[in-house]
Amino acid sequence: MTPESSTATEATSAGEITLETTVDEIAIVTIRRPARRNALSAQTLGELHTVFDTLGSSRTLRAVVVRGEGVAFCSGADMKSGVDDLKQAGDTPTGALAASVEGAIPRAFAMQELMAGLFEKIHRLRQPVIAAIHGPAHGGGFALALACDIRFATPQASFGAVFIQRGVSACDMGTSYHLPRLVGAARSAELLLTGRVFDAAEAERIGLVFEIVEEPLLQGRALAKAREIAAHSPLAVWMTKETMWQTVDSPSLRHALDLENRTQILCTATGDIAEAFAAFRERRKPTWKPL
Repeated sequence: MTPESSTATEATSAGEITLETTVDEIAIVTIRRPARRNALSAQTLGELHTVFDTLGSSRTLRAVVVRGEGVAFCSGADMKSGVDDLKQAGDTPTGALAASVEGAIPRAFAMQELMAGLFEKIHRLRQPVIAAIHGPAHGGGFALALACDIRFATPQASFGAVFIQRGVSACDMGTSYHLPRLVGAARSAELLLTGRVFDAAEAERIGLVFEIVEEPLLQGRALAKAREIAAHSPLAVWMTKETMWQTVDSPSLRHALDLENRTQILCTATGDIAEAFAAFRERRKPTWKPL
């Protein structure tokens, strides 16, 4: 265990998901299905929805690290889990809603929405989400990594939008939205149309991965980046994440500027900017107001 990870002081488990919180309010979410290479079953998805609902409602947690247990980050949807297994998610509010539908097509669509809705929830989460990726991040695991804000990977990590290999569109679970925005349309087209698996070195070269880190240091490096972010005002971090992803879709520079201007003025109303200047003059760290 690294010094950075040893600060995790509280852990709760929902069965296939563990949520740890550090003393400095960083959350660590671990998918715990190592025997299935952390494949996403209906039960796993339901638990992840509950965990991220909990994170989103927290006024104190500052950033989130997502990881997988065992040899993989996440190998995607559990191919041995059929749509009938949707009932396993019934113990969670989101899963119960999805499990209540009847008929093969509606239930398959509910399972699809259960997964896609999770990745949208992660992308829209108030706190920045950092993926610590070791081993495969394929299919749904690739989509999960793309939904996060920052990605670290080990040299052994691999990536791929492999849906097309299964006879369906490679555009699935937000991949066709996130990937072109992260690596560009031309690179995205090649990756989606071939469905090929690529390694961490290529992922770093095309800008998908922020940094390659040896596995013993991976979680500590992700936590260090989370703490670097958490050193700033909670509202400023929230508004920066939200504004950044909103302006990616801006139809014009003017639209982006208008959103930025309104957000900046909103942030000045908290008093954090006055505290920042006072801390600078007094040569101390600022004390930010909580949300």
